Amino acid sequence: MTTTQLKYVVAISTSSSMREASGKLFVSQPALSATIRDLEEEIGIRIFDRTNKGIKVTEEGNEFISYAKQAVSQYELVEHKYLAAESGRDYYTISLQHYVFAIHAFVNSIEKRLASKKTSGFSYLINETRTDEVLENVRDYKSEIGVLAYSESNKNIMNKLLREYELDFHPLMVCDTYAYLSKAHPLADRTELSVEDLQEYPCVAFDQSNEAEYYLAEEALSGYSFERMIRSNDRATSCEVLTMLNGFAIGTGIMIDSFALKDSFVSIKLKEEDPLTVGYIVKKNHMLSDFGKIYVEELEKYKE
Repeated sequence: MTTTQLKYVVAISTSSSMREASGKLFVSQPALSATIRDLEEEIGIRIFDRTNKGIKVTEEGNEFISYAKQAVSQYELVEHKYLAAESGRDYYTISLQHYVFAIHAFVNSIEKRLASKKTSGFSYLINETRTDEVLENVRDYKSEIGVLAYSESNKNIMNKLLREYELDFHPLMVCDTYAYLSKAHPLADRTELSVEDLQEYPCVAFDQSNEAEYYLAEEALSGYSFERMIRSNDRATSCEVLTMLNGFAIGTGIMIDSFALKDSFVSIKLKEEDPLTVGYIVKKNHMLSDFGKIYVEELEKYKE
C-alpha cells in the first residue's frame, strides 16, 4: 500500500466516475483502475463497485476511505512541515466559525512569523466554514487548530462529537447574547433588546447546510423559531442583508477595534440569555507546530 494509492482512493470517492477521477489526478483511466484493483487485492476488500451509472463506495470501502483521508492529510502535513521548510516556505491552515477575533489572531501570528525571519514565503488558508467542517478538518488533520463555540442548547452534542473525534476543547471566553444591527436600524439606539422587539425584522444566520443544523448552529438561541429567517454562508453577504433589510444577527457582541465594519454596526445586549462558550480545538495528545504555538498564544490573549 502506498500514499499514491491512498490519494487515488480519496480522489475517486469524491468523483462521480473513474473518468472524472482520472482527469483530476492526471493519470489514464486504465492505469487508475489497475492501481485500485491492485490495492483491493492487497487489502482483501472491495472499495468500489463499478456500475453502468458510475462508481459506488461499498460498505467496507466507506470505513477504509475514512482512514485513507486521515492518512493522506497527515502525510500532507508532514510534507508541508519538513519538505516545505527546506525552501523556507510556510504552509498552514486554520478552520473556524465566523469569528473576527480569530482572524485577527491569525494575522498577528503571520506578522510574528515573518518578523522572526524563519520564513521567506508562505501559503496560508483561513477556512471560515460550517461547524461540522471545523470539527472534521481538525479530526482529519486538514487543520491543526479550529475555533468554534457552543451554547447550552448544543453543548451535549458538541461534547459527544469532541469525544468521538478525539479532540480537546480549550475554552477562551463565555459570551452573553447580543444582537448585531446596522447603525441605521430603527432599534440601533436601544441599550437592551428582547427577541419580541426584533420579531418584525429578519434574522440573518450562517447556514450550516446539514441535517444537524439545529445542533451545530454557531449562534445562540438556535432553537428559537424566528418567523423571518435568512441564511447565508458569506460574511459580506450577511452584512449587506443586515443593512439593506434592517435585519439582525445574534452573536457574542465582540467588536474588534480594527474590525472594518465596526463603524457600520452596533451590538446590543439581549434580555434572553443563552451564553456561548468560545474556544479552540486540537487533536488529543497533539504536539503543536511552531506556527500553531504562535497562533494559540494570540488566541489566549482573548481569554477571560
